[in-house]
Amino acid sequence: TMFLLAGLQLIPTGGRSITAGMVLPDGSTVPGAYDPAFLILGRSRLLDLVPLSVVAMALVALVAWFLMERTRWGRVFYAIGGNETAAHLSGAPTKAYRLSAYVISGTLASLGGLIVASRVGRGDVSAGNSLLLDAVAASLIGYAVLDKRRPHVIGTVVGAIFVGVLLNGLTMLNAPYYTQDFVKGVVLVGALAATFGLGKKR
Repeated sequence: TMFLLAGLQLIPTGGRSITAGMVLPDGSTVPGAYDPAFLILGRSRLLDLVPLSVVAMALVALVAWFLMERTRWGRVFYAIGGNETAAHLSGAPTKAYRLSAYVISGTLASLGGLIVASRVGRGDVSAGNSLLLDAVAASLIGYAVLDKRRPHVIGTVVGAIFVGVLLNGLTMLNAPYYTQDFVKGVVLVGALAATFGLGKKR
């Protein structure tokens, strides 16, 4: 489905970025422009200190933490993720929960896409391709946080911050862009090895 939708989104734009002044296949030029209000989400700062996009993601993380850690709904979610068969035999509506997981994932991905588009000022169909590994790495690195050895919201937030700092550090060191995925992979393998290795010894 991911490859199907990734290919489908290229058809209306002909594989080009959606931006002011873009040239359509018939040779005409698009006269439109992005609304300044749309660009606020990705470019403005709260009290001239914290980017508004960071505030939005913090609110999303807070809501997700409350739902997953403080409600029955979240506990059932964890149970299904740990052992779907056991959760089904216990009476949990596993199909409905799985469907809701995909809906929530797609909604949060679309929010991320809106933030990226408002930050760069254009709609780039390939802008999020490099973020797929970052998202997986952030989630899996979160295994090591608080010694839970399972995905959880706080760990994922810490993992995302860690990946962001790591990528910024590589950029500041003028590391070639093609080495970033390798470094992220090494860090990810190391974090998982340390997490499950220490857990096994205990």
